[in-house]
Amino acid sequence: MPATSAITLVMPEAFDDAVAALAEFGPDGAPLAGGTWIMRAPIRGEARRGAYVGLGRIAALQAVDLDDDEIRIGACVTHVGLVAALSDVPQCRGLVTAAAKAANPAVRQMATIGGNLAAWEFPASDLTPALLSLEAAVELRSPGGTERVSLERFLLRRRAVEPGILVSRVVIPRMPLTTGHARLPLRKAGDYPVAIVSAAASMDGHGKVDDIRLAVGSVEASARRWPGLERALLGARLDPASAQELARERSGDFAGRDSVEAPAWYRVQVLPALVRRAVEAVLASPR
Repeated sequence: MPATSAITLVMPEAFDDAVAALAEFGPDGAPLAGGTWIMRAPIRGEARRGAYVGLGRIAALQAVDLDDDEIRIGACVTHVGLVAALSDVPQCRGLVTAAAKAANPAVRQMATIGGNLAAWEFPASDLTPALLSLEAAVELRSPGGTERVSLERFLLRRRAVEPGILVSRVVIPRMPLTTGHARLPLRKAGDYPVAIVSAAASMDGHGKVDDIRLAVGSVEASARRWPGLERALLGARLDPASAQELARERSGDFAGRDSVEAPAWYRVQVLPALVRRAVEAVLASPR
């Protein structure tokens, strides 16, 4: 276990001050995002950074704003806050389920959406696949300004994000989608899932799928979409049993990850059943 050393913590009240502090600390600093993951770093044999910048005093990062075009979620909105703000938004039923079922009640009170996305070493986030299925984007603030990137692109680059760049908001486009979220908890310690499937779909006037997005989490090192299965379901009636069979035929699209909690083959094996549950949730979701 790494030796304990002094750690600097600053708590700015303005976003620009937080960005400036991170730029000043450089590689030795990091936002206090994914705090529950950071605090357990010594247990995993990992060293902490020398300095952290807390974001909890920045009011703008705790807001959820909705209009006709998009939903904007501040990076410091907690899982509990997501449930409270979005429970009446039909498009977000899957995201609300993800936030309400993640980890345990104590973690849901503290863990934030920005922290979930920033903790690139943590593969079992419930929020990430739910946001992928909604085609969410991430706003990044740096000393040079604001950049909006797709969540898919952010997940590919988040490990190499330069010092001084912070996730400020997650943005979801408003679309006529129904959504669902399914997870399989670990058998002995059920806080984190073996596998996750999030789904979002819209149907035409004949009940056939005219748009669908499926995202898988916890199976590999990072959540990602399942484009092969999406294409197979497009244009047909959305049926849970058929979706499960199509997922079984395409389960080789995922390699799986080994861990002390579950072997790679098991994570992949349970995916078809989770696809069925996610599709059932979509069909049961209000439109």
